Amino acid sequence: MKPINTAVSSQPHVPIVFQSKQDLKEKIGFELGTTEWLTVTQEMINDFAKATFDNQWIHIDVEKAKTHLPNGRTIAHGYLTMSLAAQFLYQLIYIKNLHSFVNYGINKARFINPVMSGSDIRMHASIANVEEQANDGIKLFLHCTIEIKGQEKPAFVAEIISLLF
Repeated sequence: MKPINTAVSSQPHVPIVFQSKQDLKEKIGFELGTTEWLTVTQEMINDFAKATFDNQWIHIDVEKAKTHLPNGRTIAHGYLTMSLAAQFLYQLIYIKNLHSFVNYGINKARFINPVMSGSDIRMHASIANVEEQANDGIKLFLHCTIEIKGQEKPAFVAEIISLLF
């Protein structure tokens, strides 16, 4: 795993623009950069629990967390952290003349470090591979790492797969 650049930019990240999905084929290994920080709030955690029916106390019981969990804060669902990768991608990449950018799958996903309520996270990504698909489509593989501000170990690493048409 490559070290993550933790330097904080004073400028918002501007997506890297590709003129077409075909341009991605020439960029295997290309670093897309790092997104802005996002604070994972208790409200986000509660909404995710409601949507998934995963109402374990470690996620939603703030009072119990104060006495039973490290730092006295609830822990975000790992799948909540993973699901934020899609919105982070919009900060990193823009492909012109694209009809569709569809979440397709995840390979090699690892939940390494829990994200506590109130933590700031961001994602770093690079282009791992590009495969031709039927109907002039492309399967895009991105190596993604979601880090937690102030933590040495990342929260989540995976190869995210998208279909582009």
